[in-house]
Amino acid sequence: MKLVVGLGNPGAKYLWTRHNFGFIALDFWAILLGVKWQDKPKWQAQIAEVEIADEKALLVKPQAFYNDSGEVVQQVANFYKIPTSDILVVCDDFNLPFGELRYRTDGSAGGNNGLSSIISHFGENVKRLRLGTGNDMRAKMGDTDFVLGQFTEAEKAELPDLLPKIIAKIAESL
Repeated sequence: MKLVVGLGNPGAKYLWTRHNFGFIALDFWAILLGVKWQDKPKWQAQIAEVEIADEKALLVKPQAFYNDSGEVVQQVANFYKIPTSDILVVCDDFNLPFGELRYRTDGSAGGNNGLSSIISHFGENVKRLRLGTGNDMRAKMGDTDFVLGQFTEAEKAELPDLLPKIIAKIAESL
């Protein structure tokens, strides 16, 4: 079984923020697959069960705040006995230009606090797909305001073309 974790913050006020790019990607995939999210309060998570290339996978959206995602992921992985090698984290990255995707099989968190939380529970050998959110506004706003800010109208207009590419990259990375 594979575990695909989209990072984001719970709650409507964060819905279209850059930090919720991982949630947005998994929500899009769940719609394409015709699956519904199930609330799992004991793990502080929403989970959707899917089948990808004849293998079961869990899509997970931690409902703890972004920087505390590691504990949620560890609880789900422990319950389903999913090894670190079968976990993929999908997260935003403001160091990459908007729309750029970067897949790695290991490494540091690179300043991403949600990824850092996951690494603290699993080590650096966690696969990750970083979704670029960077643009010129970051320097003017500061990092926190930038990641918690909404996508621009131009970025939102690009999402319908970008999301299928993200899903294809996730599927290829499993």
